[in-house]
Amino acid sequence: MSMHEDEFDVPFFRENDFVRRRCQICGSYFWTQDHESVNCGDAPCQDYTFIGSSPVNKSYSVAEIRRKFLEFFEKNGHAIIEPYPVIARWRDDVFLVGASIFDFQPYVTDGILPPPANPLVVSQPCLRFTDIDNVGPTAGRHLSIFEMGGAHAFNYPDKSIYWKDQTIRYHHELLTKDLGVKSELVNYKEHFWSGGGNAGPDVEACVNGLEISTLVFMVYKTVEDQLIEMPIKTVDTGYGMERWAWLSQGSPSGFHAIYGQVLDRIMGYAGISIDRKLIAESTRFSGKMSVETLDDKLAARRKVAELLGMDWKELDKLLTPIESAYAVADHTKSLAFMLAEGVVPSNVREGYLNRLLIRRTYRMLRLLGIEDRLPDIFDLQISLWGEDFPNLKHMRSEILEALEVEGKKYRRTLERGSELVKRMAIDLKSEGKKQIPQDTLVQLYDSHGLVPDIVKEIGEREGIEVKIPSNFFGMVAKRHLSAAPPQESSLIKELKEKISDLPATRILYYEDTYMKEFEAKVIASFDGKYVVLDQTCFYSEGGGQMADRGTLRFESGSVNVVDVQKVGNVIFHIVEGELPNVGEAVKGKIDWDRRISLMRHHTATHILIGAARRVLGEHAWQSGAQKDVDRSRLDISHYQHLSEDEIDEIEKLAFEVVAKNMPVETMWMPREKAERAYGFRLYQGGAVPGREIRVVKVGDWDVEACGGTHCKQTGEVGLIKILRAERIQDGVERLIFVAGVPALKAIQDQEALLIRTAQILKTTPDKMEKVASDLVSEKQILAKQLEEFRAEATTREAQILQMGSRKVGRLKLVASKRTSGTEDDLIMLSSKVVEAEPSTVCVLVLVKETARIFVAAGKQALRAGINAGELAKELAEIVGGGGGGKPYFGQGGGTDVKKADEVLAATKRLLAKKQRSR
Repeated sequence: MSMHEDEFDVPFFRENDFVRRRCQICGSYFWTQDHESVNCGDAPCQDYTFIGSSPVNKSYSVAEIRRKFLEFFEKNGHAIIEPYPVIARWRDDVFLVGASIFDFQPYVTDGILPPPANPLVVSQPCLRFTDIDNVGPTAGRHLSIFEMGGAHAFNYPDKSIYWKDQTIRYHHELLTKDLGVKSELVNYKEHFWSGGGNAGPDVEACVNGLEISTLVFMVYKTVEDQLIEMPIKTVDTGYGMERWAWLSQGSPSGFHAIYGQVLDRIMGYAGISIDRKLIAESTRFSGKMSVETLDDKLAARRKVAELLGMDWKELDKLLTPIESAYAVADHTKSLAFMLAEGVVPSNVREGYLNRLLIRRTYRMLRLLGIEDRLPDIFDLQISLWGEDFPNLKHMRSEILEALEVEGKKYRRTLERGSELVKRMAIDLKSEGKKQIPQDTLVQLYDSHGLVPDIVKEIGEREGIEVKIPSNFFGMVAKRHLSAAPPQESSLIKELKEKISDLPATRILYYEDTYMKEFEAKVIASFDGKYVVLDQTCFYSEGGGQMADRGTLRFESGSVNVVDVQKVGNVIFHIVEGELPNVGEAVKGKIDWDRRISLMRHHTATHILIGAARRVLGEHAWQSGAQKDVDRSRLDISHYQHLSEDEIDEIEKLAFEVVAKNMPVETMWMPREKAERAYGFRLYQGGAVPGREIRVVKVGDWDVEACGGTHCKQTGEVGLIKILRAERIQDGVERLIFVAGVPALKAIQDQEALLIRTAQILKTTPDKMEKVASDLVSEKQILAKQLEEFRAEATTREAQILQMGSRKVGRLKLVASKRTSGTEDDLIMLSSKVVEAEPSTVCVLVLVKETARIFVAAGKQALRAGINAGELAKELAEIVGGGGGGKPYFGQGGGTDVKKADEVLAATKRLLAKKQRSR
């Protein structure tokens, strides 16, 4: 987006003799004190000149520059706030926190909530996968995980904090006065930024070729690609902590500045010895690298090699393993943060991105030959970052366990994938194709988890070409970075059109969850099925809890309430019967047995997720739930199938919570206050809209934002019984459970089944295990005996068939039609026939609904050139079908059973013909 030339004509620039110039290379406008400057000062327009010659007055680690940044802004009136998680569970539009402003979108930026402080400062760990394929080749300019130093000011129409001029002054003061960078080295490049739902003009601060900060002035909200000006003007600065540290150290790469000894250890594991001078020289020009396509990468590599006076292939051979080590350092840190926040590798949502990063990491480790070192590298990362982010240390064992499980899955994927790629290569070659298409590469990854390097390795062994896009992982990641907007049902869409002139409904079920009856007045009544009241205690469907049912009685009659839906602040009763009139008084009565069962199941859900977390680990988050009357389900993120012991332990802990009769408190709280008090585990069931959220707290056991109806004490839930656990998708386990009266009924049904089964077995329930064990043993003995009898009978039958064989040339032919028996019976019989006499060809036809043909060839028949698979194919064509197989055995069939006798007649002719042609 083009900006007016006065957009950044601020007093600071005028006072300090900055002029606006246009870059002769990229065309961007920028502000500089060098009146003769011809480039913007950012890569690739300018090479890095700070490598080995830092303009900063001392060297800072990432932790040190973070402290320096936070202390500077605290000194200048900003409140320091703790960083948010990297997984944006409080939002329903994105999965990952990609910038510090994501912490405050959309609630603060839209004016729904006040900010936690104003102005404020935070150093926020962020994850970005859009440029993942550039992580490594650009030597530190691109990272999948980084800390964004955010100094934020929220300017309201009636209260301004500070805006462009002061933002740039703060930045310049920290950079030049506190860190000693000469002012004339700093350029401010004009740009326009958009992200997370907001947009605005910005300046990018560049020093010696490195962009170190982005100072954004958010004035727009993005709605369906349209920019809508907002009343709240937000200062959104992004100071790249890693880049500031790199600038201060002037190290050979950004990864050396960030990871130090961790990177050295990775290099050591891989046996990589580096020429630091050569690495530093190549890094100076690495700003020219950008991996969008393979051709881009090769062209950039050639350009850097030319500047270094080297052969590009030699340079590529030298840098590729080093760049792989860079990527391993970056990716393992990203994974440590994601896994520490309970992201289970899977094929959906943030779990998909987690798995993608794990598999790209395995790819790099495989290239380096150090796949077995992954746990060691994670230990190094946890040690390096665990002091500043203690959750990493707390979750260490769960991180390593998740990696071990995912590693096993990956190895199984490779084993299965090898055969898949081989078959695909054969099919492509049969179609005259020589290359696996790019779309197929993406499909092989998305559907089967096969990284393209493995496909290339296997495919080329099979004689098929594989070209891997250099931006493969970034291309795949982009498809999965944002959540699909929630889909509204056709009913909700229909009702939305009817609420514009309706007042909000008073919600009585929150005032008294145990209210069974109420009085109200009809506000609206239309379409023969919708009734809106001024107040109601009918619960509207939501949060996985089914709607209440019941009746509405009025002077002229009554209607049954069959569904309840909430749209905005209006509750619609969907009814059957003659509607009441507008203004008429009604008496509502809910189906209490249904409601109390739903309440018990909903409270039981909270109890069970708390129990699952204690048994399985902190990574166990709710992935979905459905509370019904007779039974409910709870989906839990977990990396492997639940064992019987784990299910029993979850059930046992749930029972203890019920037995303790803990209080279940519900309270409405400002969102920011609830988050401070209880953390982001509040969003167990997903993002919750609104300035105030309803918090449900089960003693000291579980707390989450929830709009459902609940019991007042856990004891009211009664019995909780898990009926079964099942894996609904990789990384998600489903518990099917019952609570209260349905739980008692489930146990009674199981007990009745046990008694009936014991009666059938003529024993008592307490002796059933032994009786069942004895029956299984007896069955195995009988099955073995039966198999022996069957083999003996088949041998005798084969001998009888041999007696009726006919001579065809030098061979014998046994041909017979059957109308009973199984396919396995005939396969065994044909095998016995040719074993008894190796010069025999046996053809058996089984006629039932279709005609099945089985052909076996003895060893002498094989030496005579008979191919049973080919013979089966030809015979099957007679009955209108097809067949095939191996030389020693073939089978086929068709639907034209009337021609079964023709098969037998044709067999002798075909056998004679094949011998003559031989």
